[in-house]
Amino acid sequence: MHVLLLRPVSPNERFGLGPFFRVEPLGLEYIAAALLDQGHRVRIVDLRFAPGIADALRADPPDLVGITCAHAVDIPSAISLAHTIKRAAPQAAVVLGGHAAAMTPSTFAYHPVDLVCVGDGEHAFPSLTRALEQRLPLDLVPGFVVPDGDACVPTVRESLDLVPLPARHLVAHHRKHYACVHKMPLWAVETARGCPHRCSFCSVWASCGRTFRCRCVDAVCRDFQSVGDNIFVVDDLFWYPYDRSAELARELARRGIRKDWVLVQTRLDTVAKHPTLLEAWRPFARLFDIFFGFEAPRADQLRALQKDMSIEAMEEGVAVARSFGYGVTGNFVVDPDWTEDDFEAMWALVDRLELNRAGYTILTPLPGTELFRRWKPRLLDHDWARYDMHHLLFEPRLGRKRFFELFAESWRRNVLGPRYAGAKWWRWARELEPRQALVLARVLYRTQRMLDPDAYLRETFPAMVGAPAMPAASATHHAPPRPDSNTGDVLPPARPPTAATTKSSSAKHG
Repeated sequence: MHVLLLRPVSPNERFGLGPFFRVEPLGLEYIAAALLDQGHRVRIVDLRFAPGIADALRADPPDLVGITCAHAVDIPSAISLAHTIKRAAPQAAVVLGGHAAAMTPSTFAYHPVDLVCVGDGEHAFPSLTRALEQRLPLDLVPGFVVPDGDACVPTVRESLDLVPLPARHLVAHHRKHYACVHKMPLWAVETARGCPHRCSFCSVWASCGRTFRCRCVDAVCRDFQSVGDNIFVVDDLFWYPYDRSAELARELARRGIRKDWVLVQTRLDTVAKHPTLLEAWRPFARLFDIFFGFEAPRADQLRALQKDMSIEAMEEGVAVARSFGYGVTGNFVVDPDWTEDDFEAMWALVDRLELNRAGYTILTPLPGTELFRRWKPRLLDHDWARYDMHHLLFEPRLGRKRFFELFAESWRRNVLGPRYAGAKWWRWARELEPRQALVLARVLYRTQRMLDPDAYLRETFPAMVGAPAMPAASATHHAPPRPDSNTGDVLPPARPPTAATTKSSSAKHG
């Protein structure tokens, strides 16, 4: 079969990580590897860096089109792209997958989407192609659901070692665009999947039932060996579990695999408990950065987020990481219900821990989370394109103007703010190649809007809304029709969240 796998255009890259962090569609590469292994013809197109797809669809019509929708903010683009595909290639089966799609399958009802993948895509898609070839009922294929139905076929989480390594050669023509600030080109590697914790704002653990699956050490080593020198490890919780991580570090060292720059994500208490593990991993890369979720500055706030971590563990984790020469980066989730004292407490913690590379996002009720279920009655904006953790979805306690003044001030205090980091910009630039320096300059220019309160206010829901406690049903804002990000056609907005939104189980890389 001819299978086309698409990564849609991002609808909102004005805030957050969008301006300086772009990663390859690793989930699509795993699906492609599984399909290629069965003899299918597969093509991956990253529409962030490619022209419109309509002409290519007509010239070489596919049998099956898979669209990845990893984040809630991608839902409008994914729906828009599905409309484009059905107009240009009506014979093709259109399937959506990815974490956000799996968490919100009912959102795609009444749109030209045949199925939503709620399982591991690399296991589910080969079964789907067999069903298409044999003209079997598609709603019975394991790992998929029909968007307008509530039933979900039970999904078995298979071993991560049952498929080949990702088919990265299919995105080779996009490789130069994948970067983290000036680190380019960037490769993504997955060593494990899942999370055993229960943070109320995160849907990863809900999608996997708090399970954790690891790829075998040999496969991970071969994967690391095959990629370039700048690596982002996409695991939600690196250095877990301890014994397996220690074994992987020893085997990488034995094989002599080294990289220039590596970024991983993990918890501060994990690092605090295992200093010997960080010591073992440090030789793996010349520069080794860790992204932590700091989340909140006080113990009561961490408990409210079900973070299951103490301030003491936070401080110890930072100290352990720095003692072995790791770079420390991290993020706080700013609650719209915060007072000015809460912002002051966060800034004090940032100063105490010397976190000049801290980032800030607005605590957002993403679909599939405990927070979504709890805050749903308060939501005043149901446009998925605003679920980027930098838009307000209801009136904050301080009022939107004061809230964004303090939120922007938080960003001014980190490495993006000229007042705090101007000298570092020039030092970085002197150490970079001309192209890297140009990219860094472009990133810094684009991110300056994150320091401007008015930039956020211009994109917040309409001014005529009720007080913070006003029920959403009496003052609900629906997104206006928006242009198709791939063709320019005007299409209806995505449906707002419904009760069925959170019913389905899912997998992050479906």
